[in-house]
Amino acid sequence: MTEAAVRKKPGMASVREMPLLQDGPPPGGFAPVRYARRIPTKGPSATAIFLTAFGAFAWGMYQVGKGNKIRRALKEEKIAARSAILPIIQAEEDERFVKEWKKYLEEEARIMKDVPGWKVGESVYHSGRWTPPATGELRPDVW
Repeated sequence: MTEAAVRKKPGMASVREMPLLQDGPPPGGFAPVRYARRIPTKGPSATAIFLTAFGAFAWGMYQVGKGNKIRRALKEEKIAARSAILPIIQAEEDERFVKEWKKYLEEEARIMKDVPGWKVGESVYHSGRWTPPATGELRPDVW
């Protein structure tokens, strides 16, 4: 579109002859400019978030407490079962110890038969009290 058609004038000799045409607001004016800070209220409130988090924490702690009770009951049952079979296990160990002790004494008697005044099975420490071997096993073949 040419300037002549826009200004409705056949032609111009100079720019100064152009009629003045300014831009202006549309009829009725521009829409108001929103300059205030308006944050939309989307999502749950702070109170709802806090109560939800507290509820989740409380439920988790309740589950931990239930688990602790179950674990404690299983531990008590395990201790009771072990204390119930302890005399049987101790009797088996005592029987094994007596057999090994007899073998040990026989080996000691065989080895020390030529030593005068040697008493088989007598402690060399003379402490007055009996203590079991520290390792729990009597193995004269290792000596």
